[in-house]
Amino acid sequence: MRTRPAARAGQYAALLAYLVFLAFPLLWLLSTAFKPPRELGSLHPTWIPRDPTLANFRQAFDEQPLLHAALNSLLAASGAALIAVCVATPMAYVMARRRTRLARAATGWVVVSQAFPFVLVIIPLFLVLKRLRLVDSLAGLVMVYVVWALPFALWMLVGYVRAVPVELEEAAAIDGAGRLRTLVSVTAPLLAPGIVATALFAFITAWNEFFFALVLLKTPEKQTLPVILTHFIGAEGVADLGPLAAAAFLATLPSLIVFAVIQRRITGGMLAGAVKS
Repeated sequence: MRTRPAARAGQYAALLAYLVFLAFPLLWLLSTAFKPPRELGSLHPTWIPRDPTLANFRQAFDEQPLLHAALNSLLAASGAALIAVCVATPMAYVMARRRTRLARAATGWVVVSQAFPFVLVIIPLFLVLKRLRLVDSLAGLVMVYVVWALPFALWMLVGYVRAVPVELEEAAAIDGAGRLRTLVSVTAPLLAPGIVATALFAFITAWNEFFFALVLLKTPEKQTLPVILTHFIGAEGVADLGPLAAAAFLATLPSLIVFAVIQRRITGGMLAGAVKS
């Protein structure tokens, strides 16, 4: 019993260290974005800028079309998230409710497909999109994002569907509800947290994706925000650190805002009390 307070203190210390580890890149990025050039080149960097400035943000917007690139990223990420969720939800329901060999094989393939590296699939994807005349287009990029996000989205939703008690659907069937009415009125509302979490995952994955956008998009007006960020690095590999930090910080804000807005929906307690014992 005497070791319990010490163990709890160790757990809190480990949690605090993990939070600091996660927050350090974002805090340092924010600090760098507000530093003037003379502080960026200082041999003794500080956390808090001595002379904070907004010049890096103004320079970033003047040098690169950040707003237009952000709009391209928003369209691609939103489209990919919406399509991935619409396709994965009914597939996940069938795989979770029908425990057949085909469903188990499909689940295994979903897990295995996550091991394929980007480089392995980029050439076939490029050839397919070229034949469909979708290279250098946001529509083609959305298709790629959907294909890449769909396996993990499907795997996530299968777990959420299995967490919905089958007794609820059976009770609805006893009350005379058909399969479609049961899915719409009973199962779908209980799956809302899982659908929101899956959409968030697909959105953030597409918003931050760089490799596919770099290979498939060549027209500057169609490039996404991660690709535009590379333009702050010169031909010799020297980065314009201040504007780059400012632009990178702005690029992280949509993901943080989206998560902050919908994080209350991602809960596991919505099923509490749904089944009477």
